[in-house]
Amino acid sequence: MLPILRRFFWFLGIAVFLAIIFLPGYTKLQELKDKNRELEVRAKELSIENSLLRQELNQIENDPLYQEKIAREKMGIVRKGEIPIKIIPEKKR
Repeated sequence: MLPILRRFFWFLGIAVFLAIIFLPGYTKLQELKDKNRELEVRAKELSIENSLLRQELNQIENDPLYQEKIAREKMGIVRKGEIPIKIIPEKKR
């Protein structure tokens, strides 16, 4: 019976030793996999955003009506003879 207990304790000791050696590496691997998934999602989001910005840039470069819209809305430019009107919202009391 004693040899069986020795084998069991040796097996248990080796199992604990291997767990101590490989467990930190395994947890680090899982963390890196999670981070990789997050970065892949972020890369897809940025790719979509980049595509939309390229479309807008193409529209700005090639569409005179869109150029005028941007100039009017973002830069406050008016045509000759137009009177600009600025609406100031009321302050909340």
